[in-house]
Parts: sequence; C-alpha cells; structure tokens
Amino acid sequence: MNLDRIDLNLIRVLDVILEERNLARAGLRLHLSQSAVSHALARMREAIGDELFVRTGKGLEPTARALAMAPLLREALTRIKQSLGVQPFDPQRSTRRFTIAANDHITAVFVARLSRRLGTGAPGITLVVQPSTRLDLAEQLDVGCIDLAIGLFAEVPGRLRCHSLATLKEVVVMPKGHPGARRRFTLEDLARYPLLAVSVGGDDEGAVGGFIVERGLARQSEMFDRRSLEEALKDAGLAPNIRVTVPHSPAIPSLLIDSDMLSIVPETLAQEFAASSRILVRQLPYDAPGTVLRAVWHRRNDHDAACLWLLGEVRAVAQAYAS
Repeated sequence: MNLDRIDLNLIRVLDVILEERNLARAGLRLHLSQSAVSHALARMREAIGDELFVRTGKGLEPTARALAMAPLLREALTRIKQSLGVQPFDPQRSTRRFTIAANDHITAVFVARLSRRLGTGAPGITLVVQPSTRLDLAEQLDVGCIDLAIGLFAEVPGRLRCHSLATLKEVVVMPKGHPGARRRFTLEDLARYPLLAVSVGGDDEGAVGGFIVERGLARQSEMFDRRSLEEALKDAGLAPNIRVTVPHSPAIPSLLIDSDMLSIVPETLAQEFAASSRILVRQLPYDAPGTVLRAVWHRRNDHDAACLWLLGEVRAVAQAYAS
C-alpha cells in the first residue's frame, strides 16, 4: 500500500466511524454529509483492501482488520494533536463530550454526584453514560468509544491504565417488618430467607468465577461476593437460597417490599435505598473482603489533559463520598 495515495483526512473519518458505528452520526460530528462520509469510507476500503465495516441489525460492525487498526489510529491522531501543540484544557469553557461506562449502581451513586459537580465547574461539558454491563469494554476503550470505565475489575491488561477509587463494603438490605429485622441478624437468617441477587452476566455470557473476561479485562458479573457468602454458609453446613435474579439494582426495593427476601449490595447503594424507601440495612454476619472500585482508561490518554482532568473529578467524587 502506497501511503502517498491516502488522503490523511480519511484517517480522521475512519476514526469517527469506528466510534459512532453509524455514517449519519459520523457525518454530524465531522460536519460532512452522509454521502461524503460514505465516499470517504469507500476510498479507505479501496486503499486498504478490506471492507472495514459490515452492516448488521445493530449498525456498522468493524471487521477484524478495522479492530486491529483502531487503537493504533487513535493513538496516532492523539500524538499528532500533541505534536501540533494543544491548548491547555479549560473545563469552564470546554464543550467536550466525555463517555463513561458504568453500571446502574455506579451511575446512581457516583455519576450522579459527578454530574452535579460538573454542572458548576464545567457547564459546557457533555457527559454520556454507556451501560458497562452489555459492552465489550476492552474493545470500546481500545477504539476510543469510551473515555473512562468505572467498575469492579479483577484484571486490567497492560495497554489499559487503572486507578483505585474506593473500597466498597457489602451489607444486607431487607424490607421494614422483615422477621430478620427483629433480632440480631445471623448467618442462619441468610440461609433461612430467600435472596434477591443482581447479576449482570451469567455463564451464558462467558462469566467464570463471577467475572467476565474480554480482551484481558475482567469485570465483575455479580453485585456481591458470592464466593464469600457460599464459603461462610458451607462452613456452617448451610447453603444460600437465591429466589430471584435481576439485571438492574434499582428494581431491588420494589421487589423486597412485602416479601421475606433479602439482598446483599454495596453499602453505598444500600444508603440510597434506606434514604428513599422502606428498606433496612444490616451488617453481614460473616467476613467479606471489600471490593475495589476502579477507573480504567487507555494508556494513550495518559497525556490528554482533558481525560486527566475528568479522572481527577471522578477521584474527587469518590473521596468525598467515602469521607
């Protein structure tokens, strides 16, 4: 392939299509018509000798060749911007759009506070939250569709960076009037009463040992440490009784009310439930290590002033909540 035959503007077009997976949206961001974007893509296909994208019911899906190129193209564009000299990032004047991946618990507890913080310190910035539960996060970080992923990660590959934000303690939540609320809550109660669990990915989605591994990034597939619960009950000759499993944590209060069920959730979420619902919070009757909440980003953003500023804001929110 002769590089002299490629208009370097086409690389920027390809980069945006990789992010948007839609020609019309890519055109809006590039201030080009959809036909112009389509023509640019056709030129790139001819120059590279690969289809780059195929149409599916979900939009444009990149080929293996395009996925391999994506992180290298994004890093090259970032280096070009840095070489040309980028103006210092000013959050008060910036109109940048940041995309964060988070589950509904993290969105309700941390992203909500981040949004309020940005409303006063960075009024022109747009914050887009993508669900972390149904995405290949590693791919999305690689191609630049996500600036920051916030969640519980057991393994982070070397091409990605991570920062620990907080340690989340687990507690038990139950409806007011629950029989277990009238006395000291015990391990036997956890076996006697049925459990309501939140799972964002089971065996059918590739979960192994409570984690889903995608391109080296292992994210937690359940809201609580099932292994610690099962081991504690097993030592007492007991077993958990999981009656209902749901994919979204906001459903917990309504399902618990007028039932004899219990649920094990992060204390940060339990506090939200207790403040607005007929929900009681009790400490776990066994020892369970806290789970570490982490922020993950691609290493190409290590010197991006805007992304570093966003990470600082997320850290400030997490520290304020923990204090």
